[in-house]
Amino acid sequence: MACDDSYTVLITPLQNSLYSPDALHCFHWLKRRRDLERQKDVLWAGLQVVEQTQLWYQNRLQLNLQRHVSFGTGDLDGEGRWSCALRSCMQRVNGSLGSLMSDSCMWYNLALEESRFSDWDLRWSNATLVKEVNRRNQQISKLELEKAQLLQQLVSYRTSDPHKHPHIYNKKVSIKSNSEL
Repeated sequence: MACDDSYTVLITPLQNSLYSPDALHCFHWLKRRRDLERQKDVLWAGLQVVEQTQLWYQNRLQLNLQRHVSFGTGDLDGEGRWSCALRSCMQRVNGSLGSLMSDSCMWYNLALEESRFSDWDLRWSNATLVKEVNRRNQQISKLELEKAQLLQQLVSYRTSDPHKHPHIYNKKVSIKSNSEL
């Protein structure tokens, strides 16, 4: 039971420019519409797979019932080797379908939350996050540079004459916390 492919075509004359609020609104409306069409296509394809899977499961159940009947007569068909691998595969499929069904509420809630945020809010939060990431990357770069310089100094002091730098060899090294600095 699958639906034939159906798509919506919309031609909109733009009176001003491509960047006018009306054009942007229309563009975002079309994007949402396209996403809904894609979601519908995926759902129909999934429904087809589920219907085929249902028929396959019914056939496997009939075969299983026949094996139960023939089990009493001692007539085994030698499919025992495959039953473990097949059972494992079916359990994975059942688990995946079960998690999809239980998570469908979560996906629905995510879609509702996603629709609450406007495009402007997302752009603003993205710009803010990008600035924060850049700032932290700069801090990390500075700290790594300082670390490399300190390691280089340490190596040069260790390889030099101990009498040349007695203050390094005679002092105990103590690490101070940020609050002590």
